[in-house]
Amino acid sequence: MSPYDVPYSEEMGKYLRLSITEPEKLQRIAHALSSPIRIQVMRQLGEGSMNVGEIAAALDIPMSTAAISVKTLEDAGLIRTVNQPGVRGSMKLCSRRLDHIDLDIAPPEAEPASFIALSMPIGGYSRADGIQPTCGLCGLNSALGEMDNPLAFYQPNRFEAQLVWFRQGFLEYRLSLQQGRDLVPDWVEISFEACSEAPMYRDPWKSDIAVDVNGKRLGIWTCPCDCGGRHGVLTPAWWSDLSTQFGFLKTWRVDGEGTYLDGEKIGTLRIQDLDLFKKSYFSVSIGVPEDAENIGGINLFGEAFGDHPQALSVRVGYHF
Repeated sequence: MSPYDVPYSEEMGKYLRLSITEPEKLQRIAHALSSPIRIQVMRQLGEGSMNVGEIAAALDIPMSTAAISVKTLEDAGLIRTVNQPGVRGSMKLCSRRLDHIDLDIAPPEAEPASFIALSMPIGGYSRADGIQPTCGLCGLNSALGEMDNPLAFYQPNRFEAQLVWFRQGFLEYRLSLQQGRDLVPDWVEISFEACSEAPMYRDPWKSDIAVDVNGKRLGIWTCPCDCGGRHGVLTPAWWSDLSTQFGFLKTWRVDGEGTYLDGEKIGTLRIQDLDLFKKSYFSVSIGVPEDAENIGGINLFGEAFGDHPQALSVRVGYHF
């Protein structure tokens, strides 16, 4: 089984989130890590890629045991393998696919039955403010406009973009809730796939990525790297393997209690502070501030690029 065939993978770079609400995923990972030998294999691969013979020699185990362990870990999506020519036929080169696994064992919180879901193309921004190179846009089949030229961010075909990147600055998206005057917002969630922006790709490469709603900062996420080393699950075949391939799926939430990033509270800004329905639209700004400690750029992924089939996703829970 190829690592891209793992049916339940929610891999975000080298990070996986598991939940008791998805028992089949959890059971397969738990089974793969239930063997001391397979745990040793994962530790060995943390030092670098190895073939099955090298794993067997390093752990002083039979070749057949190493091969079975590798197959179990590969089927669980924990490692990837590539067949390469060897002295006698081909050899299977193994590398670790994940470095971090989070397990959520809390029961899911009940949400209001009423919410509005909006999806905005990553090229559907209204303002591109302070964009600094390296920067550019590309669509499904080719680059859009001139690379490293901020003027390209206002060309009409920007709406076709599936990948947008820049070193510094902000993109502002404006969204409308037509029935907003009759609603009272309970919470808002903003989700997108992103990573840092380095020459080609690089790990580590920190970048402070900020999200604002109506000019009020929800917080800053320090992305650890610009993700590459394998082709993104959705990334078109023409896109070079030497360039950024995928990102991390991040979810920001504001409710009546505070602000959260991927379920962890990060601030005290509340939904009533955002004035979502004060104007005919509300704005969502994403970018790298000029005063950031880590100015490492940003890549934003559309629904047909990276690992996750979504663009900028916004959900607003409400009551009348």
